[in-house]
Amino acid sequence: MLPSSFQSARALATTRVLEPPDLADALEILHRDPVANAFVATRVEAVGLDPWRLGGEMWGWYDGDGVLDALCYAGANLVLVNAGPQAVAAFAERARRQGRRCSSIVGPAGSTAAFWALLERSWGPAREVRGHQPLLATSSPSAEIAPDPLVRRVRRGEVEAVMPACVAMFTEEVGVSPLAGDGGLLYQARVAELVTTGRSFARFTEDGQVVFKAEIGAVTEGACQIQGVWVAPEYRGRGLSETGMAAVLEIALREVAPVVSLYVNDFNLRARAAYRRVGFREVGAFMSVLF
Repeated sequence: MLPSSFQSARALATTRVLEPPDLADALEILHRDPVANAFVATRVEAVGLDPWRLGGEMWGWYDGDGVLDALCYAGANLVLVNAGPQAVAAFAERARRQGRRCSSIVGPAGSTAAFWALLERSWGPAREVRGHQPLLATSSPSAEIAPDPLVRRVRRGEVEAVMPACVAMFTEEVGVSPLAGDGGLLYQARVAELVTTGRSFARFTEDGQVVFKAEIGAVTEGACQIQGVWVAPEYRGRGLSETGMAAVLEIALREVAPVVSLYVNDFNLRARAAYRRVGFREVGAFMSVLF
């Protein structure tokens, strides 16, 4: 039996899978908050709403006047966009009927928490729930930390050199290896794509070891999002994350987007302090449900 609040909200909600002609309306919603919506916006801006090219469906929620007012990207990740209580309930009902196909739910903390509360009985248990992940952003280069001059874009011929660092970061962050399942083919393709498009950055030692790396994972006209920040264990405690991030931030603001963002686990106090010194400030919070 569904909770009464779910049933009443569902009665008022209308959802459907969006199609290419809905692109302008979808982009209008995504552009309301360029920082929070960077992940979904970068995909939609690049390929539109065709599910095959998008890598998943885009669900739309229409209010009582028939106006599109919320989105839910349903692909390998499930991400809510601009979803109020009625939209959350409608999307949760659609997700419950369809069954879980994603590896994680990620999005603004409030709506994602409400969404998961409605789905946990049918989709749970989750492997891990990270209920509060501060969303940070800045539009200025670091005023306190000098950029590391040795941090640079990873070259196309260095994909294999940076791959072990990427795998180590992913495994530390998510708790499972990205090489599981398909042997890592999709993950390796993603790393290669970031390198090829000039969105992968690293500091190498003279013998080719990666000691710091980060990527710009999402890019829109309004904002970009840094991901995958990692320092080799034997080099931690030397400030490389701060100087490395200052370098990536400087390049991103100069060449990529006017606002640079990232989100971080609230329990990672060392990383949060480093990002704060670089100049990032909290502008919101995400939540992740990992399966």
